[in-house]
Amino acid sequence: MAKKYCYLFSEGNANMRELLGGKGANLAEMTNIGLPVPQGFTITTEACTQYYEDGGISDEIQAEINEYIVKMEEITGKKFGDKENPLLVSVRSGARASMPGMMDTILNLGLNETVVETIAAKSGNARWAWDCYRRFIQMYSDVVMEVGKKYFEELIDEMKDKKGVKQDVELDADDLKELASQFKAEYKSKIGVDFPDDPKEQLMGAIKAVFRSWDNPRANVYRRDNDIPFSWGTAVNVQSMAFGNMGDDCGTGVAFTRDPATGEKKLMGEFLTNAQGEDVVAGVRTPMPISQMAETFPEAFEQFQNVCKTLEDHYRDMQDMEFTVENRKLYMLQTRNGKRTAQAALKIACDLVDEGMRTEQEAVAMIDPRNLDTLLHPQFDAAALKAATPIGKGLGASPGAACGKIVFTADDAVAWAEKGEKVVLVRLETSPEDITGMKAAQGILTVRGGMTSHAAVVARGMGECCVSGCGDIKMDEANKKFELGGKTYVEGDYISIDGTTGNIYGEVIPTVDAQIAGEFGRIMDWADKYRTLKVRTNADTPADAKKARELGAEGIGLCRTEHMFFDADRIAAFREMICADTVEEREAALAKIEPMQQSDFEALYEALEGNPVTIRFLDPPLHEFVPTEEDDIKALADAQGKSVESIKALIAGLHEFNPMMGHRGCRLAVTYPEIAAMQTRAVIKAAINVQKAHADWNVKPEIMIPLVGDVKELKFVKKVVVEAADAVIAEAGADLKYEVGTMIEIPRAALTADEIAANADFFCFGTNDLTQMTYGFSRDDAGKFLTAYYDKKIFENDPFAKLDQTGVGKLMEMAIKLGKPVNPSLHCGICGEHGGDPTSVEFCHKIGLDYVSCSPFRVPIARLAAAQAAIADAK
Repeated sequence: MAKKYCYLFSEGNANMRELLGGKGANLAEMTNIGLPVPQGFTITTEACTQYYEDGGISDEIQAEINEYIVKMEEITGKKFGDKENPLLVSVRSGARASMPGMMDTILNLGLNETVVETIAAKSGNARWAWDCYRRFIQMYSDVVMEVGKKYFEELIDEMKDKKGVKQDVELDADDLKELASQFKAEYKSKIGVDFPDDPKEQLMGAIKAVFRSWDNPRANVYRRDNDIPFSWGTAVNVQSMAFGNMGDDCGTGVAFTRDPATGEKKLMGEFLTNAQGEDVVAGVRTPMPISQMAETFPEAFEQFQNVCKTLEDHYRDMQDMEFTVENRKLYMLQTRNGKRTAQAALKIACDLVDEGMRTEQEAVAMIDPRNLDTLLHPQFDAAALKAATPIGKGLGASPGAACGKIVFTADDAVAWAEKGEKVVLVRLETSPEDITGMKAAQGILTVRGGMTSHAAVVARGMGECCVSGCGDIKMDEANKKFELGGKTYVEGDYISIDGTTGNIYGEVIPTVDAQIAGEFGRIMDWADKYRTLKVRTNADTPADAKKARELGAEGIGLCRTEHMFFDADRIAAFREMICADTVEEREAALAKIEPMQQSDFEALYEALEGNPVTIRFLDPPLHEFVPTEEDDIKALADAQGKSVESIKALIAGLHEFNPMMGHRGCRLAVTYPEIAAMQTRAVIKAAINVQKAHADWNVKPEIMIPLVGDVKELKFVKKVVVEAADAVIAEAGADLKYEVGTMIEIPRAALTADEIAANADFFCFGTNDLTQMTYGFSRDDAGKFLTAYYDKKIFENDPFAKLDQTGVGKLMEMAIKLGKPVNPSLHCGICGEHGGDPTSVEFCHKIGLDYVSCSPFRVPIARLAAAQAAIADAK
């Protein structure tokens, strides 16, 4: 049988979302349960996919659409273009995932001058007839032919001025008739042909426009932000019109069965008398609250309240509905599970469990983990945000809201913050030595870099707001100023940034602190009850570790030791080590650092109270630690008793063409085993001290060797670690167990995981580097060309933000399958940025990882995503 591309509303149901889209499936479902729905048919998402493959609507699909027009005419008793009883329809998009406002709608299709005269005469309401026609011309021109709305709006404004009126509704039939002819003239001047009169031609144009809108820039951005694949396509709903604009006994509204901002159980919505749906949504006129509809349309309102109850009981979720009242009769135009704030989502889920409508598992599965982000960070005051206009946009790299005075260097950020000023650090890009300034600032804005740039990763770890990669900024760091949105901003000017949306504002917007309310705790308890995957955190400081524990972390999956070296008193000793000429000199410099490292580790063990702590040994290349400023170079030369020239020569010698693949990770420990020995002693001594102080804890350090590509590297470094550790334990007469494992972040390590597993106690997937090396993309430069990849549909999203399950994921799966048989007690985790991304967490559950590790503020997201994966699995 040939594929079916059209379905009457009476032929579908709610389970056919993939084919009919959300709107089509729900219109069919409402039809099935006997609600008053204007009838029509849905053109499937497969027709949309076919449209893109064929470069247009094929003859076969066109013939089926024509066949369904005839069926629709029979159901409604009206005919397209008929002089006696003309059929008018709306054409709306409807993808399987709700995408509010991203795609296009056309109302009143089927009108031409003859039909307008017919419906004016039959209804005795010429004003309504011409109002429908001028709206149709306006929408069709805008949506189908892409003539901008503004030309038509200018014509309406001129007409209102000429007549001396304020509102569209005050224009009479003759005014609207004249507007319609002005609109048609405008159409012809822009397009070069007359406005189409044939309803079938209008319909085909509209259907193509909806399919086209699936690929408009708005929709593409929304899809990428919400993980909606392009391949899904959109359905098209052709529905007979119900008119809310026939007079004062008509109207249109939008309503929610619960408050989408707070989750409170009460009907919320708005209603406009004598209007069409677009007026409410577009905010053309100010509507009245839905409760007032009870006074103007008592019968329809009572019926509507019953419909709300029916729908909420049926879908067992908060519904967002659009409806029209025509001559006091109610028509339902759509329903869907309503979009809601994170707070409302938690409250609604808990309430539905308390009302006996949902199980705990269903409640956990209902919440989008990504929305939790907004609950954990400061937010802008909603009213102030609505009134503000962004001056630019970057990537929302770390959620939250920040407002403060602009500073251009990390040192200035620290200095200003010490004086009690709130600052936003604006940089071309950040580097590890900016960390103190990043901590001191309210937020970070960078010109370069993507979602996994240094700024983004560090900011997410600190729970600090960050907007990265705003390429529109013309930066002049030397003179401490930048240009954006046609204006120059200098040091000390106020700026506000929104790390959730990426918006940048050139003004002060007040912020409010995040609240973690009771429902949040309930949902998290349920999540912990059902998940099997453990959740750890990436933390380098006791403060981060403490925050992560508060948010439910069960250990540290990654402690990056290099961040501990940038404090002023340590960097000098570390630079001394780098400048040393002999092993003895190096060891002397390292001996200064060892007690500092030891106290860091003791503080971390204390914060973790016996939960596992994985400590990654030094990873970055040494050039990241050497000074770049003249004064600092001179200070180092003086301290070392060397000439400035010799220090400069040393720094130049550390320069690498491709540092990400250079002298870093375990390669440093191979060249300078004394670094690994010092770090081992610090880890083990700290563990012994903390274990002694807390006999009831189980302190068992996990030492992680980074960037292993060959088992012989691991064997070499592990020998250094074991000898140093065993010596310290023997000397202390302690009984301490420890583990030595490795990061799997080089493809070769995954391919030879069986050899490596024989010599490792655990694997941890460093998916930032693994992604970088599998794709051969530099993660700091990929942002420059990924946009082109999105536009050309090569990529749907950023592989550094969302784990590439097909390639990188296959390497991970292979490493586990090779490693576990060789070493059954091998435990495996992930500690790249992907550890806090919900779809990546689901994948980690599927391939059998023991834990995911993510930045502290993403811990609740990972807990919820892990529970959802386990619940979906059980089904």
